[in-house]
Formats: sequence, C-alpha cells, structure tokens
Amino acid sequence: MIKAAIMGCGTIGSGVYEAVERNQEVIQRELGEELRIAKILDLRNFPGEPFEKLVVHDFQELVSDPEIRIVVETMGGTKPAYEFVKACLLAGKQVVTSNKALVAAHGTELLQIAREKQINFFFEAAVGGGIPVIRNLGSGYAGQVITEITGILNGTTNYILTRMEREGADFAAVLSEAQELGYAERNPEADIEGYDSCRKIAILASIMTDREVNFEEVHTEGITKIDSLDFRYAAKLGASIKLVGSALREADGIAVTVFPLLIAQDNPLYSVSGVYNGILVKGNLLDTTMLYGSGAGMLPTASAVLADMLEAAKHPAENLLYGWHGKALSPKPVAESSHRYLVRFAGNAAELGAEAAERFGRAELIVLEGTEEFALLTPRMREREYRTIAAGFSNIISMIRAELD
Repeated sequence: MIKAAIMGCGTIGSGVYEAVERNQEVIQRELGEELRIAKILDLRNFPGEPFEKLVVHDFQELVSDPEIRIVVETMGGTKPAYEFVKACLLAGKQVVTSNKALVAAHGTELLQIAREKQINFFFEAAVGGGIPVIRNLGSGYAGQVITEITGILNGTTNYILTRMEREGADFAAVLSEAQELGYAERNPEADIEGYDSCRKIAILASIMTDREVNFEEVHTEGITKIDSLDFRYAAKLGASIKLVGSALREADGIAVTVFPLLIAQDNPLYSVSGVYNGILVKGNLLDTTMLYGSGAGMLPTASAVLADMLEAAKHPAENLLYGWHGKALSPKPVAESSHRYLVRFAGNAAELGAEAAERFGRAELIVLEGTEEFALLTPRMREREYRTIAAGFSNIISMIRAELD
C-alpha cells in the first residue's frame, strides 16, 4: 500500500480524498497496489466526515511519518504552504499541489530541491483545473518549439464577461450574483484584477521557455473597467471580449501579458463561455491546438491532483523532466507589444470622429446610436506608438486591445 497525506481539507482537499476513495479500483489497476490517504492536516476536526479519524493538527506528525510517501498540498496561499512543502521535499516525500500562488512564487526553488532529492514536485492542478495542460506541454508537445500559449485561464472572470455580453448586464450586478453562486470569492480581487490569471500564465511561460518567468513582472490588467457599452461596440465588430493571458515567443524575447482582449469569431477562444477555460498552444511543427474544460471545481481539480499522485507513485525515486530549469527571464515591456486598439471617445462622432480617425492612421469609426460618444478601431501598431498618439487627446474614455486581423 502507498500511503499519502493531504495538507488542507477545504473544497479541493476533500475532493482529493473523495477522488481517491471513489476511484480506488482504477487506481489499483494503474499501480498494482492500493493508494490510500493516511493523514489529513487541518486546523478543524470534521466530526461525522468519513475521514474524521485521519485528521491531525500537527505538521510534524505528518512530515516525520516514514510511511507517508506522497503529500498533497491544497492549503492555498504561500504561508505556511511554502514552509510545509519545502520541509516535505527535504524529507524525501513527493509533493503534489494545486496551489498556483505557491508555484508562481517558489516553484523554481521547490523544483530544484525535488531534483536534488530524486523525487518530484508536481502541480498540474495549479493551472486550468482539470485541463491537463502542464503535462501536455512536457510530453504531448515534446520535440518542438512552443511559440505561443494564449488562454482564458480564470472561470470567474469568464463567467462575468459572458453574462455581461449575453444579457447587457452591469459588471457589479453580475459579480454579486457570481459571489452568491460560489463562482467568485467574497473578496474577488485575485480574479477580477487578473492576478490569478497572471500567476497561471507565468507558470505556463516558465514551462514554455524552461526559464523562470516572475509573475510580478507580467503586465496585468483585470476586467473592472469593462462595461456594457464595450460589448455593444464588440458586437458591431462581430467580436467578443475575454480576459486573456498570453505568452508569446519572439525573436528578441518573450511577451507575457494578461488583459481584456477583443477577439474575432474565428478565434477558438471566442466560444469559450461561462466558467470554462480554454488554452491555445502553438508549436513550430503542430501549429495551433486547443485544450478546453472545467478550469476549477472540486472534482475537476481533484482529478488533476489524482493524476499527479499516480505519476508520483509510479516514479518513487526518479525525478522526471518537469517544470523548468533555467535562470530568470524577464518579459518584454508591454509598450513593445503590437495590437489594434478599440478606443472610446467622449463627444459627437460627426464633429470629432474624422479628425481622431486620421490621427490614428485612418482608424475605423464606430458609432452607437443614443450615446454621446464614439469609438475607433485603430490599425495594428506598437503600444508605445498608440500611447504617444493617445496622449494628444483629452476625451479618451477607455481602450481595449484587439486581435481582429
């Protein structure tokens, strides 16, 4: 029997326990022996739960147990998760986590410890929930250069934007409903400000380049400034607005960003709606493929954790090629990126539109009846060039980048 432990028995941790118990027959067929949860570390007691007698409150009781060979971390955050995971790895225990904050902040160090100990630190569930994107990057795309990873990486923001688009709803109202439904946290900042997507794309960019990409250097914007009129302009262009994380390999470096983006109907991400995630991967041999599925949730995420646990069980004393190895790589400044831009202006289009369009290089003029504003869709240009031109206007309301070529 292979004994494992869970640190943190919230939604994901309890889901992992349920997945292991529910799929024991499949697990034994895969491994040739049982995989059982032997201990669960948590501050609470969980009276009446089937795992009640497995709960311990002292981390030392877990890390010092020589029979526990795999530890699952589902605590969230970096404290005390970082200290606990590091201690487990140093003790020779394989670690599986769903914690993107931990991986984004300390992944380089934890991966190195795992290599030195000839064990593994796996984190498939940290990005995309149940979507197997990380392992696919390491094996399914082996032998080619990944040139781009672009995706909808946060189900909460995608749900909000989908509702706003389909119903013309207000951002604050949809956010409140998302919180009531459990799609958004009471404090939704990490989702709606783009921080969650930022950590995920930093992890994917690190794997893509085999070098550490610091999430704190990723240009990040959220969805709090998007309103119903933005979707009306998008509809006139046959487009949608999604919060997109992107890592693009270029000749002079890598561009890594998170921001709202106008995308056309022929883009596969256009149809990714509700709480689902979609991730596009481009390679120099395979061109473009898409991974799609539930980006969060108890059992979808637990399924990714369980897959990592089985991989760890199959390689108890062998470090697999996983994660990244190289030194830090700083992303290019967003000012060097190139897009089209949907720019909204206050004022009368008949009086101001032609001149504004000319200054942006014969931009396309878009008018919404019944409003005291208009918009321009600019030609493709470097963002630094856009900023220079935009600085000459005092009536710009907002800007959204666009990929509508």
